[in-house]
Amino acid sequence: AMEDVCAKFVSQKISKTRWRPLPAAALQPPDLFATGSWDNEDNSISIWAVGDLGNVGLNSEYQVEPQLLCDIRHNGDVMDMQFLDQERIVVASSTGTVTVFRHHQNNQTLSANQCWEKAHYHVDQDTCCGGAACTGVICNNPEIVTVGEDGRINLFRADHKDAVRTIDNADSSTLHAVTFLRTTEILTVNSIGQLKIWDLRQQRNEPSQIFSLTGDRVPLHCVDRHPHQQHIVATGGQDGMLSIWDIRQGTMPVSLLNAHEAEVWEVHFHPSNPDHLFTCSEDGSLWHWDTSTDISEKPSFLHQGGRSTTYFSHTTTNQSVASAWLSNDPAKDRMEITNLIPNQTLSVNSLDVLGPCLVYGTDAEAIYVHKQLFA
Repeated sequence: AMEDVCAKFVSQKISKTRWRPLPAAALQPPDLFATGSWDNEDNSISIWAVGDLGNVGLNSEYQVEPQLLCDIRHNGDVMDMQFLDQERIVVASSTGTVTVFRHHQNNQTLSANQCWEKAHYHVDQDTCCGGAACTGVICNNPEIVTVGEDGRINLFRADHKDAVRTIDNADSSTLHAVTFLRTTEILTVNSIGQLKIWDLRQQRNEPSQIFSLTGDRVPLHCVDRHPHQQHIVATGGQDGMLSIWDIRQGTMPVSLLNAHEAEVWEVHFHPSNPDHLFTCSEDGSLWHWDTSTDISEKPSFLHQGGRSTTYFSHTTTNQSVASAWLSNDPAKDRMEITNLIPNQTLSVNSLDVLGPCLVYGTDAEAIYVHKQLFA
């Protein structure tokens, strides 16, 4: 249902899109999102309002496109971005700097609230051009963890000037992404196909566990943890594969799913409906993976290339929610895959899902909001 999607052309390549989190008890759909840009002469952080997207009457063609509320210049490419709370956004830069921006809702402005210059660097922090890209950031307010091209892990705390903890040589290769497993444990993915778990209570600078893709050491670009089952983790690789891991057992992924034809840039479990997972790729596609539906009565076919809906079928064993993701052979399970962007050509760099809404950003200098994911 493409009529549920509205596009906004923004004359900047969009590298990151993030919904502002909703207050705990909120029932309404998300109404505000942030974007970051890359590969432009001047990059920026922007805040957009989606407005009342509810009742557009019978004429569903009428769409309210996202309205720009405010923006602010950003030094370097925006590599990653996460909301710390309702008002603050943590941004990772290709210059190695990590900045906390505050969105002032009374007068709709953005300001730099806090900055860690060259949180990531190659030689030493003091050389003028020694910055290394900060590739990933994850927040668990007030804590902020960053990873970088320099193989370094930083633990910051909002409103603290210095890093609480730095693991200097955490990895000899580039760290691409990080997520919290629980409040004291993080998980990183790197450019040689490894997942590493770090226990931040330990003073040792070694990971507590290492997992890896066998064979080709394909770089992993993104990671997300199942919101309700902390042992289930999804990663996306340079080869377009989606991998599902159970970190309680073994050191290899439980399933390797043939997904995209190029790099997977982001993977996200739906935060409140984790039977649904979303991936986006350099190949210009954005896939919705649905393990929730009983599709045994639908026709079964396998279709490479993901231009249409794919059904993996079909032993209709009544499996629990978790094992849908943990099955060794997804073909035995029921999984429905839909490419939400049939004709896109340029890279889809980022996506975020919250409630019934999806936002994604592309190299085609556009942001898209899809308001009825489960319609």
